[in-house]
Amino acid sequence: MTSLDKPTTETVDAEDSEQDVRAVTEAALFEAFGGLRGMIETVLPGLLFVTIFTINKDLHWSAIAALAVSLVLVVVRLVKRDTVKHAFSGVFGVAFGVVFAMMTGNAKNFYLPGMLYTLGLALAYIITTLAGVPLIGLILGPVFKENLSWRTRNPGRKTAYAKASWAWGLILLAKCAILFPLYWWANTAQLGWVLVALKIPPFLLAVWLTWVFLAKAPAPIDVFAEMEAEEQAEKERKAAAEASGESQDVTSGRHRRDA
Repeated sequence: MTSLDKPTTETVDAEDSEQDVRAVTEAALFEAFGGLRGMIETVLPGLLFVTIFTINKDLHWSAIAALAVSLVLVVVRLVKRDTVKHAFSGVFGVAFGVVFAMMTGNAKNFYLPGMLYTLGLALAYIITTLAGVPLIGLILGPVFKENLSWRTRNPGRKTAYAKASWAWGLILLAKCAILFPLYWWANTAQLGWVLVALKIPPFLLAVWLTWVFLAKAPAPIDVFAEMEAEEQAEKERKAAAEASGESQDVTSGRHRRDA
């Protein structure tokens, strides 16, 4: 290997930096979207509901089982002192579905609140991106400790967030385009199984595209570290000013004594 073939220190540092950015991005996405456990908590209640309803066509038992397993998942997280936001969101989603289905007497309506939420989320991704404040940036900004600095100080990341938000919005709209016709034309079991089948693949596709866009984007600006550095610098300036004032007082006292 010639000297030209050998990787330079700059090249190695750039590769290490890129790997660090990708690792941070993966960790942030895992934290923001719940990872494998979050996906299980999202799928399990609906899977249990449609399984029981397919077997005995009993709305009450299906709804009770779905709500019960959601509560169990929350309790498990509380006992282990884990983050409960994903489990709690699952409980609320299932609870809305159960109430809606019970009030209308139509088991198919168990899925309607979740479908409407998906449609609303898809529109939110698209509208916020058109407004210049892509939703995925609002979600992930705090996770990356950059808050909203990407809007004005990091245009490359803003572009990446916009691409990711478009991906989420269009994927969720495509999902709605499949589910809403089935809501009108299919029976409860058919709709339920299709909905369960569409829980994970579109989600994984959107997360993967988000990772691709952000892995190629500039590194986030850690505004928390900047704030801490500014506070430390301010403390040092105050300490220096106080020390200078004390020094001047001592010098002034000496001059008075000499006089």
